[in-house]
Amino acid sequence: MNLRTPSLAVIICLTTGMLASAADWYQWRGPDRDGISKESGLLDQWPDGGPSLVWRVRGLGRGMSSVAIANGRIYSMGKKGGVTHIVCRSLRDGSEVWSTPLGAGGDPNCTPTVDPESGLVFGMTHAGDLMCVDGSTGDEIWKKNFQSDFGGSMMSQWGYSESPLVDGDRLVCTPGADKAIIASLDKKTGRTIWTTSSPQEQIGKAGKNGAGYSSIVIGNGAGTRQYVQLIGRGVVGVAADDGRPLWSYNRVANTTANVPTPIISGDYVFCTSGYSAGGAALVQLRKTGSRITATEVWYKQSKELQNHHGGVILVGQNLFFGHGHNNGFPVCINMRSGRSLWQKTRGAGSGSAAVVFADGHLYFRYEDGTMALIEADPQGYKLKGTFTIAARNGKSWPHPVIQDGNLYLRDQDELLCYDIRK
Repeated sequence: MNLRTPSLAVIICLTTGMLASAADWYQWRGPDRDGISKESGLLDQWPDGGPSLVWRVRGLGRGMSSVAIANGRIYSMGKKGGVTHIVCRSLRDGSEVWSTPLGAGGDPNCTPTVDPESGLVFGMTHAGDLMCVDGSTGDEIWKKNFQSDFGGSMMSQWGYSESPLVDGDRLVCTPGADKAIIASLDKKTGRTIWTTSSPQEQIGKAGKNGAGYSSIVIGNGAGTRQYVQLIGRGVVGVAADDGRPLWSYNRVANTTANVPTPIISGDYVFCTSGYSAGGAALVQLRKTGSRITATEVWYKQSKELQNHHGGVILVGQNLFFGHGHNNGFPVCINMRSGRSLWQKTRGAGSGSAAVVFADGHLYFRYEDGTMALIEADPQGYKLKGTFTIAARNGKSWPHPVIQDGNLYLRDQDELLCYDIRK
């Protein structure tokens, strides 16, 4: 259902065949994997009933995957007829461009990754099938399986969920195996470049062996380029050039599901996980000789501070997210001190909250289908508008995406586009 003529900017993008730009949201949590959009000129107060619905389409299949946007196209994943597909939709109206079957298993959680350089698209099933396809046609380029090719496993029963990382000529992912907890592959062929052994003997006893539900981010802590990931046993850093283990931190791990993507700020790494264990912590990376150590700056137990799976946003020196297991109580925490800056509040919706940031505001998507606009002001919680998402096909968990003045919300088989420009 097309509810509005597409914007001139979108038409230009589609007709010129431009390559992915800095404005594209071509991977999990955006270009820098931090949930931050650099767009401006967006509504700073929502009208009654919320922003205008541009279009709404069905046919994506089941799954909790969010969307990636590049080259005038939208990419996601969905289970259709018992098979997981990588799906491609038009940015103009959401119509289908192609849909490529990938493998069987449970409903997918992975958000596809688009490589801006080559146009390749990478997606993964609940069962650990990793596929590279041509972003224009959907044709398969190569395929791996984390279990059969690497001996990989998850820390618990909900299946592989990460969004693989493209870094130059490599694709970096988390099979979760003892000899390949993290792996670096040639992005064009799938050939293994290096693997990292699990640090379970050194990292500590909290958590469980195997991959977690997080996604890798790039850091340069202690002057060393590295990949940082939350696995079943906690947070680890491995060297980007050869995968050698650099450091680990175990205290934040839980035994059920370690989910949120770590937050990087220079030599500091913020990590959190939910459930009864876990909690939240800030560690500082320091280099002594050839060794890197992760020193705990502060730690809070899960009852004090935790993020279930909606993600964390760093704006300036302050962290914003939804606190609580199966809850999204909005919090603002000073990163360096761990001090809470907002008084406790229920928030506009209920259940866990997935969060992104744009133009001075936080976009909270609650499990109950409520969207909330909150000013990212450390001085106090300021709600700037709410609306109920037009679709409700289950738990409203997939992370929101903002691109070219539009807000995209995946809801199982449906995809909705809202106009949030002033």
